[in-house]
Amino acid sequence: MNAFHDHCRRSLEAIRAQGRYRTFTPLQKRADDFPYYLRPDGTRVLVWSSNDYLAMGGHPVLVAAACEAVQTMGAGAGGTRNISGTSPVHDDLETELAALHGKQAALLFTSGFVSNQAALSTILNSDPNGADQPWQVFSDAKNHASMIAGIKGSRAVVNVFRHNDLTHLDALLRAAPATAPKLIAFESVYSMDADISPIGAICDLADSYGAMTHLDEVHAVGMYGPNGGGVSERDGVAHRIDIIEGTLAKAFGCHGGYITGDAEVVDFIRSTAPGFIFTTSLPPMTAAAALASVRHVRQDHVRRAALFERAAALKARFDAAGLPRIASVSHIVPLHIGDAGLCTNVSQRLLNEFGMYATPINYPTVPRGDERLRFTPGPLHTDAMMNDLVDALLAIIPLERRQAA
Repeated sequence: MNAFHDHCRRSLEAIRAQGRYRTFTPLQKRADDFPYYLRPDGTRVLVWSSNDYLAMGGHPVLVAAACEAVQTMGAGAGGTRNISGTSPVHDDLETELAALHGKQAALLFTSGFVSNQAALSTILNSDPNGADQPWQVFSDAKNHASMIAGIKGSRAVVNVFRHNDLTHLDALLRAAPATAPKLIAFESVYSMDADISPIGAICDLADSYGAMTHLDEVHAVGMYGPNGGGVSERDGVAHRIDIIEGTLAKAFGCHGGYITGDAEVVDFIRSTAPGFIFTTSLPPMTAAAALASVRHVRQDHVRRAALFERAAALKARFDAAGLPRIASVSHIVPLHIGDAGLCTNVSQRLLNEFGMYATPINYPTVPRGDERLRFTPGPLHTDAMMNDLVDALLAIIPLERRQAA
């Protein structure tokens, strides 16, 4: 045990020396004042890095639904879905999510991480051919840790293709055993680089080689497409995806994750995935708020349009000011810093001197040298807020760093 304690100490010392030691920033979210939060001393902070992309977390429709549910059903679910933890609101939410993505069925999980991990490991540990032949899984190099965890928790043969590189993916698929079951795992919006995958072209390759597809839409659901069904809905290819995974914790402003797909596939995962079977279900008040959010967002076209207008406005301001913005085709606006210590320092100064918060993104979330601040402007960020942010960043980030980036 002493050896392990020594290992922990050395590892933490190394992380601190590299400037990437992470500390929590206590901020109290305000339902009636978003995107402002409160620090413990009561001062207001303008938050620029919330994943509550559409500012739905404090929406009156969600608050009312949660309050009614907690008064009726209490705070907790009381068990797993199989042991008294299923209420009508859980079933209704799954029906709504299946409809959102045009699928036969949906299944709720306690988080987006768990939904990816549980679904992928369950599928990839199965034996569809009855020949004890392991799956061949093809994973984008920039896939989220939850997908990697699900893949590593299986006995599948792992093939990592270069990020969004169709030529490399095609070569790996061609080299794999023709009779082996195959699955391509990828995301729609990659939240750190703010780029988007070529979903239709990946589906073409999947069709050519008889591969299943598992698409993570957590940074797209609620925002992209005519009804908020994600990039796959926007591109008209959702029907070609076998498993669409999403979250209720970002654009929908609540908590939880889910998968959608064909009824038999979803039922198989429901019946066999340990990450689902042995976990207490979402609190009914959370499910009720999420249901209200999904129903509202599907109809709120103005809110979705405002998100993208605000993102474009911040990008334009960064560019006009000569700030080192990383190219983005999504609603996420990354700003390149390129040094872990400086990235953390810029974030801390932004908070302490200017009352604004932007999350520093350091290794291992991004490669060393690619450290950045990640901004997620939403419908409630005003022009004045953006102007103040640009002025603050120009005052903090050294000119030579801006020019070098």
